[in-house]
Amino acid sequence: MRPDTPAFCEIGARTNFSFLEGASHPEEMVQAAAELAKTGELKGLGIADRNSVAGVVRAHAQLRDLPEDTELKVQPGSRLVFSDDTPDVLAFPLNRKGWGNLCRLLSAGNLRTEKGSCLIYLEDLLEWGDEMMLAIVPDRPLLEDAQKASDFPALLDRLKTRFGDRLYMALVPDYDGLDTFAFASFAQWAANARIPLIATNQPLYHHPSRRPLSDVVTAIREHVTVQEAGFRFAANAERYLKTARQLAAVFRHYPQAVSNSVRFFSQLTFSLRELKHNYPEERINGETPWETLRRLTYEGARERFGGTIPPKVERQIQEELALILEKKYAPYFLTVRNIMEFARSEDILCQGRGSAANSTVCYCLRITDVDPDQNKLLFARFLSTERDEPPDIDVDFEHARREEVIQHIYKTYGKEHAGLAAAVTSYRTRSSGREVAKAFGLSEDVQSALSSTVWGWSTEGLSERDAKNAGLDAQDPLTRRVLDYARQLMDFPRHLTQHVGGFVITRDRLDEVVPIMPTAMPDRYMIEWNKDDLDTLGILKVDVLALGMLTCLAKAFHLLKSHYGQEKSLPEILKDHRSEVYDMICRADTIGVFQIESRAQMSMLPRLQPRKFYDLVIEVAIVRPGPIQGDMVHPYLKRREDERHGREIEYPSVELKDVLERTLGVPLFQEQAMQIAIVAAEFSPSEADKLRRAMATFRRTGTIHHFRDKMVSKMIERGYDPGFAERCFSQIEGFGEYGFPESHAASFALLVYTSCWFKAFYPDVFLTAILNSQPMGFYAPAQLVRDAREHGTTVLPVDVNFSDWDSILEGGKGYDPRMLSLQHADMRQVIRSKYSVRLGFRLIKGLPEKEIIDKLMPNRGSGYRSIRDLWLRSGMNRASIERLAEADAFRSMGLDRRQALWEVRALDARNASENLPLFEHAIRDGTLKRDDLQQEPDFELPEMPPGEQVIEDYRSLTLSLKAHPITFLRNELVKRRIIQMRDLLTAPKNRRVEIAGLVLIRQRPGTAKVIFMTLEDETGVANAIIRPKIFLRFRSVVMAARLVRIRGMLQRESGVIHVIADEIEDMTHMLGLLQAEKRRFGLCERVDEVLRPTADHRDRPRRPMPEALSTVKGEASPQHPNAEVPPKGRNFH
Repeated sequence: MRPDTPAFCEIGARTNFSFLEGASHPEEMVQAAAELAKTGELKGLGIADRNSVAGVVRAHAQLRDLPEDTELKVQPGSRLVFSDDTPDVLAFPLNRKGWGNLCRLLSAGNLRTEKGSCLIYLEDLLEWGDEMMLAIVPDRPLLEDAQKASDFPALLDRLKTRFGDRLYMALVPDYDGLDTFAFASFAQWAANARIPLIATNQPLYHHPSRRPLSDVVTAIREHVTVQEAGFRFAANAERYLKTARQLAAVFRHYPQAVSNSVRFFSQLTFSLRELKHNYPEERINGETPWETLRRLTYEGARERFGGTIPPKVERQIQEELALILEKKYAPYFLTVRNIMEFARSEDILCQGRGSAANSTVCYCLRITDVDPDQNKLLFARFLSTERDEPPDIDVDFEHARREEVIQHIYKTYGKEHAGLAAAVTSYRTRSSGREVAKAFGLSEDVQSALSSTVWGWSTEGLSERDAKNAGLDAQDPLTRRVLDYARQLMDFPRHLTQHVGGFVITRDRLDEVVPIMPTAMPDRYMIEWNKDDLDTLGILKVDVLALGMLTCLAKAFHLLKSHYGQEKSLPEILKDHRSEVYDMICRADTIGVFQIESRAQMSMLPRLQPRKFYDLVIEVAIVRPGPIQGDMVHPYLKRREDERHGREIEYPSVELKDVLERTLGVPLFQEQAMQIAIVAAEFSPSEADKLRRAMATFRRTGTIHHFRDKMVSKMIERGYDPGFAERCFSQIEGFGEYGFPESHAASFALLVYTSCWFKAFYPDVFLTAILNSQPMGFYAPAQLVRDAREHGTTVLPVDVNFSDWDSILEGGKGYDPRMLSLQHADMRQVIRSKYSVRLGFRLIKGLPEKEIIDKLMPNRGSGYRSIRDLWLRSGMNRASIERLAEADAFRSMGLDRRQALWEVRALDARNASENLPLFEHAIRDGTLKRDDLQQEPDFELPEMPPGEQVIEDYRSLTLSLKAHPITFLRNELVKRRIIQMRDLLTAPKNRRVEIAGLVLIRQRPGTAKVIFMTLEDETGVANAIIRPKIFLRFRSVVMAARLVRIRGMLQRESGVIHVIADEIEDMTHMLGLLQAEKRRFGLCERVDEVLRPTADHRDRPRRPMPEALSTVKGEASPQHPNAEVPPKGRNFH
């Protein structure tokens, strides 16, 4: 920079956290400013997003990670946009008190309105504007509105009187040829009010190349197309981060405005580093928090270890307590324990996980249930002197009851001291493609076609192949622009939403640390920062998370106690090490259990052959992006095979044996990746910590590659194989996709074993519990019910006289070993079930829970005799009774679905003759039966065909106990030489086969390129593997079909069966064959039948469902409504 060029600080930068205004990430703004700072062209950068500070922590983190000699000052602030026509104001806190005032001001605006809006008024600024530097930003329309222009001087005088020398007036160039006039007008007003000028370019992006994307986000924000935007777009590409020299030329007549930017900035002393945790302290009987923590820890230790604490454990407790005392974290541990004690007092099952499972103190406090000493976990992963950041304790609660815990926290601490962390919802491939396509004027059907070609929550960006699949010409200039800007828009924040459960709890007012806002849910409040922001600032949070499997296990424990007289807990079941459970796991008989139920996991189980708890820890972690991307899975399986055969295990070096011995020399866990960096690449602890943070934020910042050269080259220099070094780093990058620390895997493995224990010994209990915990898990109720029946469990249908809202255990037939399928024959002597499972009303679509619980069940007595009896005694509305009829829930009355629907539709609330006094008296003295009133003439209704019965079951319940839909299509499939799934068990391997079934699940785990598709027919399930080329050929079928035929090579190895697909056909239209009638039973038919009365149907014996199931023939229209009845397959990653 030339000596005569004045220094400059930019105070008006907006990022993409000014949602759909800014067109650069905060990190990009800071990085670009740092480049300008190298030459002295920029001294400071002020981040001032619209009514928000959501992006300032990211800017702060980026500055922190820059070289120490970077001469750039970055200040957090906000652009206050008022709702009362007051011109915008740039507000920057001078100090910590000023920051608190800014947060209170923004919180007041947020809490006045719904989530996503902020209503700020001038009076708010006057109330909360102390300890802030302010710059009012008059806009051009002010010069064109005579009334506003005449009122403006009075506003300036009022602000000057209130804020004095802390108030400036910003001059902002528009580069439209009118800047000279505008500057002169504003400068005159400022001079009259004795307000100094300050220069700002108000950048919306860090580089001019982002201007086109800025136009696209403007079109999205304004809900117009690019062609319609007109003057909504900026006239030029000047809104980027400019240098001091450039702005000196722009403001050559107002040089003091440029120099004042430095003067303005020099007074800002506040740093986000000042926002350390201040946890609420609760004193018990005069004890300090640490004294209370120490006492509770030793009390818990004696309880955990049977009265005598092992010396090794006591040493570990002393070390951990000393560090907790040094870090002043005792109140945090006590708060987590208090929350969990509340949950237990309300009989809510909960368990701590995450890095907290490394802590013996957490184990003794009953925060976690995995003994870190037994499992050799590392406390340093949780808390250490080298890591200057708070510990991370995640607590899972029953997902059905977590809201009780959340409301307890608000009730205990108040919204002024407790709030949920934010989660940033960002544009992904599908949403960015749809929005950009809309902005460029593409039709709705093209937008839908583009988004429908994208797999799940893909973050890979729209490709030319996606465009072709949507019917677009990939070489067309418009299409290319859509693809380009959609890729640029990806990872831009769309809006803030509440985190799944991360709570920030403070001693001081939370709204003086960070702005708070309402959520879309009543009585919930959230802050503007996400968990990464909180970690960056060292602000403690408690993750109050919801886990469906805990709901399932809590219900299973209750059922085990009430029906089998056994009282169990998670730690007790873990101690009950049973070979039968591991035998079941090794056979991949894991449908419905926790974590290892996916097809990818099930394909791994027979190869891994888990025989102890630590094997489950590995199984949970191994089918993850880290080990897969690092090519660690096959080497581990090979070494495990070597170990089984007594072959010696080799390690990369002696120094890494301690790190990798438990995983046979192959790094599988996040902790091992960090230890390798320290031991093999000689990273310092602080460098390893930066590496860990880079892993955690890989998706957002992409900084992890900065460590590649040092780690790989250093390992090679120290004698490690280059391939091993590269694989280690690839694994670390994989952890950036989805890291899985060993402690986390250990906590999850406890739930894996517990759920498998229930499934192995008490499948009746397990099915009942998991059905009553829906929605959760990998499989739909139809597959869970089918699996339980294949394990000998009798499942009974929903019935108005026997069912409850939840599914229940019912005496009677119970476990029937003759129902065991061939592949589960080994479970004959293992299963201890005694009960049948009666399906509950909760499975019926659209049935109101309150009406069932408040009306149907309390008035049932010894049972309802007829539909009219149910209607009169329960007081249920006719629509709900009709849903019961559609679910075929009147079989105990001798009514099938069709007859029940007939009777429901005959109910007439307008003709309630049974309530007249004369009839009521006759009913009471026994001379008249209530059922004799309004007796409907009966008609011999045609019986509903079995195929249609099944379809209607799926329509109402999403499952059928009568038959599987494919049963009725089998003859047609046999003609096409399509085999049954069970035939895959005996068919010659490495031969081509054809299978067909309903699509249950489509899964593409992590970074895997292949897709697993699970199909089901009447004999079982099969897993197909779809490679990328095949997926591209049959993409629309894979993503949308409900019934498919797959032709491919049969692979069978180590008990794992796959069909490697080479041809896929959509057969969804064949589901239309299941309804033989051309019309559904409807109102017109009923009215016609009423005109022809027949004998009383109550005197006629009911026809049971035919035992022999007939099949159907012929072709069906692809548009047949039955094709839409079976649930669509579930997509997982």
